[in-house]
Amino acid sequence: MKIVTTAQMRALEHATVAAGSTWAALMEHAGWGVAQEALRLLGTPKGRRVLVMVGPGNNGGDGLVAARHLHDAGAVVTLYFWRRQGAEADANWQRCRRRALREQQAEADPGRVTLDTLVRAADLVLDALLGMGLTRPVVGDLAEIVAAVNAARGARGPVLAIDLPTGVSSESGAVLGAAIWADLTVATGLLKRGLLLYPARARAGRLALAEIGIANNDLEAMMSDTLTAAHARPLLPARPADAHKGSFGKVLVVAGSLHYPGAAYLTCAGAARVGAGLVTLAGGRTVLGVVGRLPEATVLPVPEGDWGAVGPNALEELAKVVADYAALVLGPGLGKGEATKEFIQRVFGLDKPKSRARVGFLMGGNDAESHAAPSLIELPPTVLDADGLNLLADIEDWHEHLPKGRFVFTPHPGELRRLLKVEELPSDRVAAAVDAAQAWGQVVVLKGATTVIASPDGRTFVHDGANPALATAGTGDVLAGIIGGLLAQGLALFEAAALGVYLHGAAGARVRDELGDAGTLASDLLPELPRAIKALKG
Repeated sequence: MKIVTTAQMRALEHATVAAGSTWAALMEHAGWGVAQEALRLLGTPKGRRVLVMVGPGNNGGDGLVAARHLHDAGAVVTLYFWRRQGAEADANWQRCRRRALREQQAEADPGRVTLDTLVRAADLVLDALLGMGLTRPVVGDLAEIVAAVNAARGARGPVLAIDLPTGVSSESGAVLGAAIWADLTVATGLLKRGLLLYPARARAGRLALAEIGIANNDLEAMMSDTLTAAHARPLLPARPADAHKGSFGKVLVVAGSLHYPGAAYLTCAGAARVGAGLVTLAGGRTVLGVVGRLPEATVLPVPEGDWGAVGPNALEELAKVVADYAALVLGPGLGKGEATKEFIQRVFGLDKPKSRARVGFLMGGNDAESHAAPSLIELPPTVLDADGLNLLADIEDWHEHLPKGRFVFTPHPGELRRLLKVEELPSDRVAAAVDAAQAWGQVVVLKGATTVIASPDGRTFVHDGANPALATAGTGDVLAGIIGGLLAQGLALFEAAALGVYLHGAAGARVRDELGDAGTLASDLLPELPRAIKALKG
């Protein structure tokens, strides 16, 4: 499904009408599509009781059209009106009246006693109270109506919300005061952005689409897409029968420290499990010697800094080999010590290293005195994750010095907030990711229950993959490795990020289906990645 902002949807509707359609025709299409989804929920409609809650705007009009079609299919339909006026001039209302549908006005039901009775008796409730564009909190009598519907959960049939559940923002996904809990939301025309963002996503239930015949428009190129198998499948790298390990690229992973050795393992394993031909872990001897390191990975010992973390002089070792690698993953579990920060500064040529005293445990004969920085090395396509992002965020004006179109940044909201140097992110997380990608000239993967993949050129995927089984330490390290492994196989930055997010989510779904949503580990994802690839190929 294409995903639109409120402004984009309104522009598309106006363009469709200008191209020869009518507002009445758009509403008829929307109501018909909603009715078809409602009939699927009802099964056999004859004699089934349907309550349609009708608001004052176009959303209410869609509800009246759906009510008429459900009546004609044999359902027993009751209309509950909130602040809708002008019945005589409302063609859809008049069509319902000619069918003698029962009507109840909200102002004649001050205690909501009638509403409570209707809701509890209904086999299906349609929410057609408010649609897109809501900006003010739901309060007063409307909040009472919402509360009455929600209070009957479990004692009534399912709730189908038309376009959006009443009370959620079509832009940010915020709940504005009070909001309906829907079991199914049928978006009309196109999916509104807020439906995929939390907390609205939890209120929306299952998502479906009612086509309304909107016209193609130049805006289409700027819309987001939901990330589906149909998008991901063509991105899978080819695996020719006569291939060898060199055919599938080499990934260099700079990760891990004494406190976070597992991050190195999970990142390397993620890259290997999506098909990279060779994975090399660059780290201090403290990390390389930890039991549990991926046995298939080769190693590059580099000078350590504080507590087993990568030190500033590690750049000299990386500079000798980095040209041999098709992709770099930098950051998981590195820690945030001063020595590692200096290493990050030197990698990106952002600062002239200074001499500093010995700190912590220095191993492998490392000299803590930093030398003059070598010339800036040419980095391959690079995934920057976790502490790599946090350390970069501490550097002033970092984005002005990084080469454009070279990185995939994989922040969670807290890391993005630090990179942007703001106290809070905008409530619209899609816009936040898109703005960051365009400002920095890099691909941004904003991780969360709903993940956003944004390219500097405006392309955007939204992955609707909420899964509590993934809410555990280390799953982000696996994702960084996955994207690095796909970059090594020749995918472009945006395509590698999109396919990586899809495969990560698909593997997570397989883990949840097998083990449940509690007690799972990041390492449980690893054997499921090849199975997810196999399933995607079909």
